[in-house]
Amino acid sequence: MGARLLCLCLLTALLGYYIYTPLPEDLAEPWKVMLVSAAFRAVGHLSEAADLLGLMHYMEGMRLITVLELVAPTPDENVTVTDTKFNNVPVRLYLPRRAPGGLRRAMVYFHGGGWCLGDAGMKSYDHISRRISNELNAVVVSVNYRLAPQHRFPVPFEDVYSVTKFFLQSKVLSQYGVDPARVCVAGDSAGGNLAAAVAQQLLQDPEVKTKLKAQILLYPALQALDLNLPSYRDNDNKPLLPRSLMVRFWSEYFTSDPALREAMASNRHIPADSGHLFQFVNWSRLLPAEMRKAHVYSGPAVGGAGLAREHRGFLDPRASPLLASDARLHRLPPAYILTCEHDVLRDDGVMYAERLRAAGVPVTHHHAKDAFHGAMMFVLWPLDLAVGHRLFSTYMDWLNENL
Repeated sequence: MGARLLCLCLLTALLGYYIYTPLPEDLAEPWKVMLVSAAFRAVGHLSEAADLLGLMHYMEGMRLITVLELVAPTPDENVTVTDTKFNNVPVRLYLPRRAPGGLRRAMVYFHGGGWCLGDAGMKSYDHISRRISNELNAVVVSVNYRLAPQHRFPVPFEDVYSVTKFFLQSKVLSQYGVDPARVCVAGDSAGGNLAAAVAQQLLQDPEVKTKLKAQILLYPALQALDLNLPSYRDNDNKPLLPRSLMVRFWSEYFTSDPALREAMASNRHIPADSGHLFQFVNWSRLLPAEMRKAHVYSGPAVGGAGLAREHRGFLDPRASPLLASDARLHRLPPAYILTCEHDVLRDDGVMYAERLRAAGVPVTHHHAKDAFHGAMMFVLWPLDLAVGHRLFSTYMDWLNENL
């Protein structure tokens, strides 16, 4: 009996140690955040072990998060929901049931997950898409683009671009009763990356006549040139996206070569001929003083010549929209950018907001000082968070007024 009690106490202590994560003081509902963070870390550790043992690829293990969250495309009294294909790419389509009362708004949405995880049918994405469709009387096209590492860059971009271009055709917009002057692209995290890249690419495409009304970028990943920004340093181990995982997402997007991941981890992956791009990620100029803090700027280090020649995809603006020239930015549609203080991707969004404003693009930048990466997705019981509800409400208000 004594031995069992001792084992129980030890297991309880170990569980408590595993769950406990030091959190910033301004994060509300810390125990709930800790539990969510612990669950993510547990899946990550199991995936890493399975990868090391040769049982499965790390990202296949991580997709357990996606599988557990999937829900069927079930219609309700407000919205018709169907899984279909646009231009041979799977999408989940949300159509309001109410009488339109005129042409509707529309959103083409790209889910997050580091280009390796996620699905339009995950419970949180499904819930949010339903609410947008119902409350804004909008058509929502949520895209299930192909994922890395099976399908690396530029395949995910090509999928979302193909869907957007297809949807923006006059005959398709007319079929769904959509006002061509009220269409936006949107996405979170890696999906925000794709939304920004799509908005840029549409401007270069003479076949596309419909102009976007807006681009919505929720804590987006926008560049892989400098992975040692102040936000990467300050939020190295914050929930739910530690620096090591973001580096892995970036590297898996481009190659299976572990050399790139190792170089990215040490911020020594930049080709020698890419110095002219540093101006676009120079955080000493683009970040406000309160985010620069006491950090001293040093540009990314130049990597090995062979590595630089072989893997250059991260220098393509379709993968790193922040690297687009000022001339390319100035014709972009108005932007809504959400950034979170406790997020490795914070500075990407802040710098993009600054560059867009400088290029003359109207920008609404909502910076949540008490939030972490992915916070807006936590709006469903039992993992709903007050900060998630607040961010979503602010987002909906902006859409209602600006789309």
